[in-house]
Amino acid sequence: MSVISSRRRPWSVDAVGETTPPWRIDVRPDPATCARTLAAAFHREPALSWICGASQTLRTQWFDTTLRTHATLPGALRYAATTTSDARPVAAAVLTPPGAAPGIPARAAWAARTGLRCGPSALGKTLRYLHHAEALVPTGAWTLEFIGARPDSAGRGAGRFLLDHVLATAPAPAGFFLTTADPANVPLYRRFGFTELQRTVLGPLTVTAMARPGPT
Repeated sequence: MSVISSRRRPWSVDAVGETTPPWRIDVRPDPATCARTLAAAFHREPALSWICGASQTLRTQWFDTTLRTHATLPGALRYAATTTSDARPVAAAVLTPPGAAPGIPARAAWAARTGLRCGPSALGKTLRYLHHAEALVPTGAWTLEFIGARPDSAGRGAGRFLLDHVLATAPAPAGFFLTTADPANVPLYRRFGFTELQRTVLGPLTVTAMARPGPT
């Protein structure tokens, strides 16, 4: 899932004519920081709107529960783009290593917490989405689970800045995989080298699975 604006705003230019982005990359943001950032970023994203409705509280609880479980996976990665002026997180990304998945006890605990905090409907819809997405991951690929920028930073390039960093630094020789339920994201990801694998109707959503090959 992703929320990245297709608009681009120029960064500042220094005395020697080089662009200076107003963010830096945090390679170890805590799950709670990422959860708050992504809950804000996904306030209108179709899949999370389907799962959690319009409730900011439910979205935040859903991300908090999900990312705390995800953080237990060996090799799991989280990134945040933070402002250089005050270290405020404006975008976040979460990646899963190839073949990694929570064990049965961790998954059961996640399901119980999600059902309790977000409701049985949110849990059921999440499981439907996961069942669909997990079946399509190419062998050896890293999964870009979430990436998004806060609404007050949309259109300024923070999401693109973060995605550029993720694609350049994540150890993904077999490439990347993602799904998106927002049709506007598909052409954006094409520009980053992703190609479509499959489109599936899931409830009210049209989910597009995409992959980007590793270096050749």
